[in-house]
Amino acid sequence: MNKNQFECIVIGAGHAGTEAALVASRMGCKTALVTLSRKTIGLMSCNPAVGGVGKGQLVKEIDILGGEMSLAADRTGIQFRQLNASKGQAVRSSRCQSDRRRYTQYMQQVVLHQGNLTVIEDMATEILVRNGKVSGVSIETGLDLQAPAVIIAAGTFLKGRMHVGKTITPGGRIGERASVRLTDNISDLGFPILFFKTGTPPRLDGKTIDFSKMEIQHSDNPPVPFSFKTPHIPKEQALLPCYITRTTEKTHDIIRQNFHQSPMYSGQIDATGVRYCPSIEDKIKKFAGKSAHQVFLEPEGLDTDEYYPNGISTGLPENVQEEMVYSIPGLEKVKFNCYGYSIEHAVIPPTELKASLETQKVDGLFLAGQINGTTGYEEAAAQGLMAGINASLKVKNQHSFILGRDEAYIGVLIDDLITKGTNEPYRMFTSRVEYRLVMREDNADKRLAHYSHKFGLMTEADFQKTAQKYKLIDKEVRRLKETRIYPGTKECREINEVLSQHNSSPLRNPTELNVILRRPEVRYHMIAGFDGKKKDHPNDVIDQVEYEIKYEGFIHRQLKDIERFRHIENIKIPEDIDYSKIPGVSIEIQQKLSHHTPANLGQANRISGVTPAAISILMIYLKKLSLERRQR
Repeated sequence: MNKNQFECIVIGAGHAGTEAALVASRMGCKTALVTLSRKTIGLMSCNPAVGGVGKGQLVKEIDILGGEMSLAADRTGIQFRQLNASKGQAVRSSRCQSDRRRYTQYMQQVVLHQGNLTVIEDMATEILVRNGKVSGVSIETGLDLQAPAVIIAAGTFLKGRMHVGKTITPGGRIGERASVRLTDNISDLGFPILFFKTGTPPRLDGKTIDFSKMEIQHSDNPPVPFSFKTPHIPKEQALLPCYITRTTEKTHDIIRQNFHQSPMYSGQIDATGVRYCPSIEDKIKKFAGKSAHQVFLEPEGLDTDEYYPNGISTGLPENVQEEMVYSIPGLEKVKFNCYGYSIEHAVIPPTELKASLETQKVDGLFLAGQINGTTGYEEAAAQGLMAGINASLKVKNQHSFILGRDEAYIGVLIDDLITKGTNEPYRMFTSRVEYRLVMREDNADKRLAHYSHKFGLMTEADFQKTAQKYKLIDKEVRRLKETRIYPGTKECREINEVLSQHNSSPLRNPTELNVILRRPEVRYHMIAGFDGKKKDHPNDVIDQVEYEIKYEGFIHRQLKDIERFRHIENIKIPEDIDYSKIPGVSIEIQQKLSHHTPANLGQANRISGVTPAAISILMIYLKKLSLERRQR
């Protein structure tokens, strides 16, 4: 294999590209990572934070499947918080504020020291295709890199254009060129091109912020790590608080008076923006009745005074940005380090993809990240990881790795994209997940460790450690179910005293410990030791024991739902099926099915516009087709 010959080439070194390149190389593929600069590997282009509602679950799954984002967050986090902590484990999500510079440095060190991985500083200009199959990538210096698998993870660089008022600058980020030739090449290969819009707020000098006018938000104590490999976060690491302020009516008046200068409302941008992370202009327009919007002042790092004002992403002209920001309490005299901007970039409809993230049109070409219409570091990293795994399996002539909606948030993310598509930047939420009671942050290792171990992305020692953890959980749940407290005994008197202290009714009949634990006001530590057999279990074990018992009925019902779901998911659709031959299905639905090429009846059922009647007809047709093929 010559120096320009690889097994996998990854274009782009953002959150999708780094995960893709790392996992491909870790699975034994000779991998090239093409990026404009080593200095921007793993760069946090927008908010210096990892996780959030629905996103924390993605990071935990990335961690178990051999990804790096969780470890980078743990090593460089400067504030950690558990979101929705009062609402139960099913929707609890981790988030951390990271040191932007240190996060990038961490990812650079990991990438540059990874075996099997070569970093090439250049711009990709063309995907080389021969007879419908990828054969490599051309780069700007004139070289052709050869590989049977290519992953495009170009972020916002595909024909990216940045807008500040009427000023338009081509580029994927401030000071970095846009990728125009590659975008045109992708279009020439037959892929439709859409344009989506995202944005970023100005960056502010913390030395000029009056924090006394703001609400302080400290880190959790103790901070909870993202990675299952991180035993704990050092106390001295989680140092910096965030602050909360709010916009005012004056802020809103300034924005209303300048809508005509906003690229989104002047007609300058004709791209779709992020509904769930809107610009401040969008907020004022769409929520006209609100008198104030929260602004989170988030520190950029330990060695800088720069702050990120989360909540006021904008593309307004610089002078209007200043007037707007000065009207916010605590920011009256703030100094701008740089101004916010809107950015539009090319997107390929994700319905062009298979569940493996390989394109349907070009064999061996995979897409990951914002090119698929998503927004967010975590969504990008999850896709990059899956694209990297599947590209490696493709090179080895092995079956694709597809996660189901009942297995992982990553499975929901990819299934949503390829079956439903998206007409706006897609963002992960717990509400998108049907089976979130059994797909939680805390049990990502239980759900996914066997896959990671199978692919060589988890050591035998870590795999056995995970297995032992769940044996311990099962054993403790069983002990609590089998331990009964009888009235009149010393144990009953003692436990009634504890229950009384927590306004819980006393025991009057023989009762198992698990039944007592189901009471909302009762926690594990209050009742677990009354048979004299309690052990000092780790907190992660205790949390899961408590959850499994308190929500046992709900979990049992959801597991039944999953069994019904799997029935339809297990009805496979042959790749060579001719939908035009299915009687009773409209031409429109036949065309939708032919375009999406669902792998099973479940995916077909989730395609927009495919009716329940059509699914019933398809199910009967598949049974008939299967019988005919067995008889041949």
